[in-house]
Amino acid sequence: MIAFIRGKIAAYGTDWIVVDQNGIGWQIAYAHPEHVHLNDEVQVYTYMHFTENETSLFGFESPDEKDLFMRLISVKGLGPKTAMNMLAKAGYNAIVASIESGDVAALKKMPGIGAKSASQIVLDLKGKLVPVNTPVKAQASETYPKEIQEALNGLKSLGYKPAELTGCARAMSEQPGLTTKEYLQFALRYLARQKIGG
Repeated sequence: MIAFIRGKIAAYGTDWIVVDQNGIGWQIAYAHPEHVHLNDEVQVYTYMHFTENETSLFGFESPDEKDLFMRLISVKGLGPKTAMNMLAKAGYNAIVASIESGDVAALKKMPGIGAKSASQIVLDLKGKLVPVNTPVKAQASETYPKEIQEALNGLKSLGYKPAELTGCARAMSEQPGLTTKEYLQFALRYLARQKIGG
C-alpha cells in the first residue's frame, strides 16, 4: 500500500492532480486542487482503491483528512468517489461537525448523500471522530468548567482557531450542567450556524 507520495505538481484539474516523483507521474484524485500550483513541492497522503475494472489513487492534504475518508468509506453503501466529493464540497471540519452533532439535514446537502446514507453515517461514526478526553492545560484566564475546557480542546484538535471559539465558549457557559460530549455537540451546532450566518 502506498502511504504517501512526495514530489512536484506537474498538472492538475477540477478533481485531480499529477505528482511528479522522480520522473514518474502519479495521477491522483484530489479534493482540493485549488490549493496547489504547478511545481509546488507536496506530500500527498494516499489510498489505493481496486475494482475489477480499474485501480484508482486518492490523495489527501493531511493524515486526518485521509482518516476521515477511510471512516466514510467504511459506512455501508458509501464509496470512495462519494466520500471524495463530500471532502471537496464540504471540507473536513464541516463533515466532522455535521456527524458529531448528528445533523442529518446538513449531511443530506452533500453530493451523493441521501436520507438513508446520512442517517447511516451518523449511526456508524458519531462519537468516533473527536477526542473528548484531551488533557486540559491550566490557563490564567481559565474560568470555564472542566467539561467546557475539554470540549474546547476537542474543537481545537479539529482546527478551529481560538478567535472562533471565544463566542462559542460563552454560549456553552450559558448551558450549565452538560457533559463534555454534550458541550462538544452543542458547540459544533453553534459553529455551523455561525458559518452559514444563522
